[in-house]
Amino acid sequence: MNRPGGDGADLGLSPTNPSAPSDPEPASPMNAQHLPGDLLRAVLHRLSPADVARAACVCRQWHAVASDRAVLEAAFRAPWGVHRVVGEPATRAFWRAASLGRYALSHTVRRGDTVPGIAVKYSVQVTDIKRFNNMMSDHGIYSRERLLIPISDPEILLGSTCYIEMDHNSKREVAVFYPEGHPTGNAESLANAAAAKKRSKRILESVRRSLHVDDGTAEYYLSVTDGDPRAAMMQFSEDLRWEQQQPGH
Repeated sequence: MNRPGGDGADLGLSPTNPSAPSDPEPASPMNAQHLPGDLLRAVLHRLSPADVARAACVCRQWHAVASDRAVLEAAFRAPWGVHRVVGEPATRAFWRAASLGRYALSHTVRRGDTVPGIAVKYSVQVTDIKRFNNMMSDHGIYSRERLLIPISDPEILLGSTCYIEMDHNSKREVAVFYPEGHPTGNAESLANAAAAKKRSKRILESVRRSLHVDDGTAEYYLSVTDGDPRAAMMQFSEDLRWEQQQPGH
């Protein structure tokens, strides 16, 4: 005779009953792959460039967000308190190192300027200025309209706006800080743009010849590898190997 109301088995609450409610599945670290886009973006905005690069390897969603211009810029400028970085680098590899060496101050060369005098003004070494500007001697200043000055005091970057430029004299791509607030003169900007365009064309030609493909194919593989020629050739080789392994080849 059953007791009033029945026992646990009658109610279908037995631990062995397949219909019994189960405990929620424990949270898995892999579930982090499926974070909402806005939340993932907010998380990545707090990471260093190296950690953002690692995050891009987690899955396709993370790669898409971690490759976003705003995320890359935030990681690049955060360590130095830079307010904004204007311009696009020749390759995405530029963003991966947020060292102080990626920044420079622009000094307009005026009559009477000397490299030692400029070094004293900005509290840097003469050798550092010459190395940064690809100058063999102090006399190189007379052929320059401006010099890039290595940043000795990171505090000058706080709240600043910097401009990504490929300097055609120093052959160096850096985020340039202008004490006067913004770049001056269109001639310099046009020269830097022309130098960057020439460099991109040279990379494209090199990849095209190495892979024995047309311009369109070379451009595609450079685009999917953020302009890295070595990675572009490796990706092409992997795709070619995969294609050769397919039935009918």
